[in-house]
Amino acid sequence: MRLVIAKCSVTYEGRLTAYLPSAVRLLMVKADGCVAIHADGGAYKPLNWMNAPNYLEETEKLWTVTNKQGERLEIDIEEILHDFGHDMGIDPGLQKDGVEAHLQVLLAERPEEIEEGLRLVRREFPTDIGPVDLFCHTAAGESVAIEIKRQGGIDGVEQLARYLERMNLDARLAPVRGIFVAQSIAPQARVIAESRGIECVEVDYNELRGIESNAPRLF
Repeated sequence: MRLVIAKCSVTYEGRLTAYLPSAVRLLMVKADGCVAIHADGGAYKPLNWMNAPNYLEETEKLWTVTNKQGERLEIDIEEILHDFGHDMGIDPGLQKDGVEAHLQVLLAERPEEIEEGLRLVRREFPTDIGPVDLFCHTAAGESVAIEIKRQGGIDGVEQLARYLERMNLDARLAPVRGIFVAQSIAPQARVIAESRGIECVEVDYNELRGIESNAPRLF
């Protein structure tokens, strides 16, 4: 992780054009290549960012971040006030609460509750930025990545979008379709999901538990 506090202006060109005038900001460069620009406010959300994979070209006065989609982020550096780097190691990942973890178990056993014909390949399928909850195949052999949340918000959609971006770089998996699953999904999250080509599915946890309780057991 590299953290740089700098007086800078920022120009983004890609899906739209955006400009941040000169001000003191935090520039965050993560080990996976993600570049994010933060202000001292606005909670956790960056003012602008470029997800990995991308290419960062750095000179004394200009940072240029580009990716294969043709997006371009230019950071004009007027003054660097602080530049700090630290190796944070491998993150163990988010630990799900009891309901969310159990929901993942139930849906891994019955992926057809998400979409008819789905067959589980693996839970916690690894990517180089973290594991996706379920990796499945359709009856036709299509690859499907599924992220499961108790409450479906924008963060969960963006998380799945990052996983899909990484998985679709692997010719053995691509193309990989995404499904975002939760007990309830916020309208804003649905809009973002649709723009990313991700399907949304709401499931009833209590109903799934009822199916589980009715299943025959040896003990």
